Amino acid sequence: MNEYANRLWRAAAIGVALAALPSLAAAFPAPKLDFTEFEMQLAETVAPDPGLAAFYGAHALQPVFLGQDATPRRAALLDAVATAPQHGLPPQRYETSGLERDATSQDVATELRYARVLSLWANDVSNGLVNPSRTDSMNKREVVPVDMVALLEEMTTGDPVRALAALPPGDPAYLRMKEMLAKRASLVAPAGTPEVASGVYKLGVSGPEVANLRQRLASVGFQTAAAPVDPQAFDEGLAAAVTAYQQAAGIPDDGIAGPKTLAQLNGADAGPQTRRLMIAMERLRWLNGHDLNTRMIWVNIPSYMAEIREGGQTTFETRVVVGKSDPDWETPEFSETMEFVVPNPRWNVPRSIAAQSYLSKLRANRYAVAHLDVVDSKGRVIPRENIDFNKYSDSNFPYFLRQKPSPDNALGQVKFMFPNPWNIYLHDTPSKGLFANANRAYSHGCVRVGRPFDLAYQLLRGNSSDPQGMFHNVLSKGDERWIKLEEPLPIHLVYFTTIPGPDGQLRNYPDVYGRDARVWDAMQKAAEASS
Repeated sequence: MNEYANRLWRAAAIGVALAALPSLAAAFPAPKLDFTEFEMQLAETVAPDPGLAAFYGAHALQPVFLGQDATPRRAALLDAVATAPQHGLPPQRYETSGLERDATSQDVATELRYARVLSLWANDVSNGLVNPSRTDSMNKREVVPVDMVALLEEMTTGDPVRALAALPPGDPAYLRMKEMLAKRASLVAPAGTPEVASGVYKLGVSGPEVANLRQRLASVGFQTAAAPVDPQAFDEGLAAAVTAYQQAAGIPDDGIAGPKTLAQLNGADAGPQTRRLMIAMERLRWLNGHDLNTRMIWVNIPSYMAEIREGGQTTFETRVVVGKSDPDWETPEFSETMEFVVPNPRWNVPRSIAAQSYLSKLRANRYAVAHLDVVDSKGRVIPRENIDFNKYSDSNFPYFLRQKPSPDNALGQVKFMFPNPWNIYLHDTPSKGLFANANRAYSHGCVRVGRPFDLAYQLLRGNSSDPQGMFHNVLSKGDERWIKLEEPLPIHLVYFTTIPGPDGQLRNYPDVYGRDARVWDAMQKAAEASS
């Protein structure tokens, strides 16, 4: 084996997929790169990205962004990255300064720099700027990495513009928020317009800063209806322009240019609604690996609602109760597959609840909480007189607590199972009064359903031509039964404090767990690390 092949084998050790080594030298096309230099930079630059490494290896280390025929690929990538602000992504992250659209540079460093920009941009705009699991311990969502091999194949053999355009989410909610973000960005005065010094500007105030305010508002289309008698005087016409601007920016429209108005106008602050939009777009990028147009269950924790959606349209909805605003009881975010409807469920009390809520009562009175059976690890009911509860602590209690099926069962008369490592599910509840509350964060993490029977009928439609009759027939038996869905469907437990409604207008919900602040902090750190 010659030295050329030896070097290729060493490259393979860092993740490059290579084949047909004897023929590689002959197959290596112009422009030919110095292989030693390329190998060294490959190890440093593309080895951490298995997709890039695999593509370059499978294509005999030939360049993608060098040569006259690479000009469309270079231009397509630079044009795509230029849209970063439209997606709420920091443009400085992609370091495109000095990269040329025309194919004049022939050095390896330029090739690898383009490759790095492509990999970073593709994953950011497709899967999100930050790793969801690192924003919050209760965010269990995982994203699917971009298939860089397929992307580069499309860019080199097909239409690079189309390949890059397919990366961001195509969900209507994402596209609508992208429009809204662009509109809000247009409310920041262009560079070169005099900034307005901090202060409070209202009727009766005058001075050169009022003239700057007037000019800055006019630069974004909010000029006064008539020419002012004195440009430095804050008059009724300027108050009307400020009010119109505040309404467009989502700021309280009092006609007074204070800190919030000036921060938005000067571009010093993204503003709370802009931040919420950017966070919501990031959350939708985390879901980009899922088909949100298929039939699915959508549980939005902050809105306290669960829906069935088909083709993007809501066909069923119900109020829900979610986990308490407590680190131990919050409802996590993740996606799974709804597989079972379980009439007459037994409630296997989670050990955390048993230890915190029930064990102390059993130590004081072994016959307390009589609605619960004490069972061993094999599921056998153990007579309470045979147990000395005072021998056990929260950590070494060897038994489990279980409630028999009944209308008073903590899970009500039906639960809905989508197996997951966190033992989260949807279920009925005997505590119906909580669904009338505006704030519905009361559970221990699972999701209580306001219309559980109606949800069961919807889910069982693939099991029977009469899903309602089928459900009640099984329910009447009185014992726990697991009905496997003939039409299992995805379920997404999500956290959107801002999302467009069916009419395209934004719906805002309370940040019940304070998760938005942590996502925004992570996004800011990612942006700062790139500057």
